[in-house]
Amino acid sequence: MSKKDYYEVKEGKIDRKRRHCPKCGQGVFLAEHGDRISCGRCGYTEFKKK
Repeated sequence: MSKKDYYEVKEGKIDRKRRHCPKCGQGVFLAEHGDRISCGRCGYTEFKKK
């Protein structure tokens, strides 16, 4: 996906489709995998609950 696919404009405001990494900050999105979400930059990982 390209960066433009992470945003959507609704009612004149920007809506971000994915979460940002809490360690890296704004502009670094978390990748969604089957059982976890992770940051490719710093390695931050959260496991999804079943």
